[in-house]
Amino acid sequence: MEKQTEVLQLTGMVDHIVFCNEDNGWTVLELDVNDSIVTVVGTFPQVQVGETLRVQGSWVNHPSFGQQFKATASESTLPTDATAILRYLASGAVKGIGPTTAARIVDRFGADALRILEEEPQELAKIKGISLSKAREMGQSFCAQFGLREVVMTFGSYGLSPNEALRCWKKFGPSTLIKIKANPYLLCTSGLRIGFERADQINRALGGDHLDGNRIEAGVQYVLHHNLGNGHTCLPRDKVIPTAMSLLDVPEVAADAAVNRMVQGLQLRQVEMNGREYLFLPRYYDAEVFIANRMRLMGGMESVIAEDIHLRIDAMERNFHITYEEQQRKAMVEAVATGTLILTGGPGTGKTTTLRGVITLLESMGETVAIAAPTGRAAKRISELTGREAKTIHRLLEVRFGVDEDEEGPVFDRNERNPLDADAVVVDEMSMVDAVLFEHLLRATKTGCRLILVGDTDQLPAVGAGCVLQDLMDSGRVPVVQLTQVFRQALESRIVYNAHRIVKGEAMELDNKSDCFYLPRPSAAAVTDTVLELCHHRLPAAYGYTHLDGIQVLCPGRKGEIGTGEINRRLQELLNPPDKKKAEITVEGVTLRVGDKVMHNRNNYDIPWTKDNGDCGSGIFNGDIGVLEEIRLREDLLTVRYDDRVATYTKEDAQDLEPAYAITVHKSQGSEFEAVVLPLYRNTPNLCYRNLLYTAVTRAKRLLIIVGSRETLDRMIENDRKTLRYTGLRHFLMQEGAFVL
Repeated sequence: MEKQTEVLQLTGMVDHIVFCNEDNGWTVLELDVNDSIVTVVGTFPQVQVGETLRVQGSWVNHPSFGQQFKATASESTLPTDATAILRYLASGAVKGIGPTTAARIVDRFGADALRILEEEPQELAKIKGISLSKAREMGQSFCAQFGLREVVMTFGSYGLSPNEALRCWKKFGPSTLIKIKANPYLLCTSGLRIGFERADQINRALGGDHLDGNRIEAGVQYVLHHNLGNGHTCLPRDKVIPTAMSLLDVPEVAADAAVNRMVQGLQLRQVEMNGREYLFLPRYYDAEVFIANRMRLMGGMESVIAEDIHLRIDAMERNFHITYEEQQRKAMVEAVATGTLILTGGPGTGKTTTLRGVITLLESMGETVAIAAPTGRAAKRISELTGREAKTIHRLLEVRFGVDEDEEGPVFDRNERNPLDADAVVVDEMSMVDAVLFEHLLRATKTGCRLILVGDTDQLPAVGAGCVLQDLMDSGRVPVVQLTQVFRQALESRIVYNAHRIVKGEAMELDNKSDCFYLPRPSAAAVTDTVLELCHHRLPAAYGYTHLDGIQVLCPGRKGEIGTGEINRRLQELLNPPDKKKAEITVEGVTLRVGDKVMHNRNNYDIPWTKDNGDCGSGIFNGDIGVLEEIRLREDLLTVRYDDRVATYTKEDAQDLEPAYAITVHKSQGSEFEAVVLPLYRNTPNLCYRNLLYTAVTRAKRLLIIVGSRETLDRMIENDRKTLRYTGLRHFLMQEGAFVL
C-alpha cells in the first residue's frame, strides 16, 4: 500500500487562471514559482492574476493533464509592487477596470493604487475618463472581493472550509462577518449545510451568551432537524421543549418563549392534532399539506363506465389466458374509474400480475404510463417484472445535479411548470417514499393524471421523513385494494409461507426443507463463524452462488459482533484479502480494496458514470451496490461497476462508499437477492421487531438462511411495535377543505 502522501508548500504569483467555477470556487491556475510555471488545482474563491498565493498540498498525476499540485489549504496576499499591481488590475479583477484603465491608475498612483481603491476611491475620478460614480463602483467592487477573502481566512480560523465560506458569502454578501459574529447561528440556515453543533462551537469561541435567543431558537430547530432522521415530519410541542432544555441547558421558560417567537414568526408551524400541539419545520408542513390538497383534487376525476372496464378486462383474460380473481379485478376497475389507487398485499398475492393488468388496461385505452420506484434496484426489478421501462423517481423527475441555494436537497426539472408527459404514473415500493419526494412527484403530475401506488405497509417505512403510504391508507380518502389471497404456487415457497406467518404473529416453520433454513448457534461468535462459512464455502459449493452474484448477508444493525461493521471486516478479510497486486485505500478508517463488493450510502447527483454502450450521465443513489474495479492512487480516483455502468469517484466522493458483503435490513429495502443470510442473536431491543424481520425475509428470492437464536427470532415476531413516526399527513387528509400553505 502506498505511503501517506507528504504535505508540501509552494509560494508564487498567480500567472494565469485556466478555469474557475464561480459556484464553488474550484479553480485551475498557473502559479509562477521562482520563474517556473506550476499548475495548481483547489478551492480559491475570487483569486486573481498578480496575487501572491501560498498553497499546501501534494503532487498528483491527472490522467489527461499530467502533473498538478492539488492544494488543500491556501493563503493569498495582494500584490505590493507597481508591476504586479498592473497585472492584477489589468486581469479584470476589479469590475470596470480593464488593461487601459489599469495602466492609467498605476501610472498615477503606482504601488499605492490598491490602497486608493480601498480607502479613497474618489481619487480615481482625477484620472481622465473615470467619473466620480464609476470611481465609487470600482472601489465597491474591490472591497467586495477583499471582503470575501477576509471571510475565507476568518472562517478558516473557525474550522470552516473555503466552500462553506463561499456559500455564506453568497447568502449574506459583504456583511457576512458582521452578521455571523452578531449571530453565529445564521450558519444553521438552510442551504449552508454547517449545522447547529459547529455554530455552537463558534458562538462559544466568540464568547456568546449561553441564554441568547438566537442560540435557543437554533437549538429548537436542531431538535426538529435531527428527528427528521428518525422519520418524524413533526414533533409534539411537549416533547420538543424538554429536549431543547436538555440540549441547551436552559430553563423551560426560555425554551417555551423561543418556540412562541418562532411560531409567531412562521419559522415553525404549529398544528393541533387530536388535542395535542405539534411543531413542524415549514418545509415539511408545506410538503404534507400540499400532498393532502393535491390528493383531494386527484380523487375528483371524471368517472369511467365500469362496464367498459370489465369488457376490456375480459378481453385481456382471453388474450393472455389468465383469470383474475375478484380483488385483482377490483384493483383494475378502481385504477381506471377513480384515477387513484393504492394496491397493497404481501408476497405471493398477485401484486405483480395485477399491476401488469392495470398497466395493460391503461395502455389499451391509449394512455401513456410512467413507471417509477424509489431506488435503482427497485426500478430494475419492476422493469423486469412488468416488461416495461421503469426509472427511479429522481430520474423520472429529471433531477438536476446541483443544490438549490435555499434548499437542502436536489432540484427537479419536472414540476408544475414542466409536468410529466404521462397520463398515468405507477410507483412501486411506495412504502419507501418519503413526504418531500412524494410532494415533488405530485407537483410534476399534470391535472387529470392517474396515480397508482403499490406497496406493502408491513415492510419498514421510508428512510426519509414521513409515513406517506400508511397515512394515505389510514386516512380513508384514497381507494385501497388489499390483495390477501395467497396463490397455491406461491405457497410452495417456504419463504412466502413464513412471511405471511410473520405478519400474523405466528412462529416461523423452519424444518430445513425447500428454500427456508434455520441454523441454531449458541453465541454471537458462532453465528459470525457460520455466516463466514456459508458465504465462503457452503453456498458456493451447494448452489453456485457467490458473494458478488447471489449471496447477501442482511444484518439488523451496524454495531456489535453480528453488525455490518464487524461482519464486513471479517468477510473482506476472507473473500478479498490484502494482495500486493490489489490497490487499496483507507477512507475515514474503512479500507476499500479492488474487488470489494461496495454500496453507495447516500444520494450523490454529481458522480459521473459511463455505460458499457458508451452512454454517459451522472448520479449514484443511496443503496446502489457494485464492485470496486480500480483504484488509481496517484490521481486519488476510484471506479465502481454498477451492473452495466462504471462510476468514477474522487477520494472525497469515496466517503459515500462502504463494504457491502453485509448490509443492514433497512438498506435492503426495494431489493431482492437470490440467497439471503440473516444473522440473529440477542439483537438490541430497538432492532428486534416484526416488520424488520418481515422485510429481511421478503428480500430472499430463492433461499433464506437464518443463523442464530430461535429465542431472538420468536421475540421479533411477537413484537408488533411499528416504528412510531410523528406525521401530519393523515390529519390533513381527514380535514374538510384545503389547508393553506
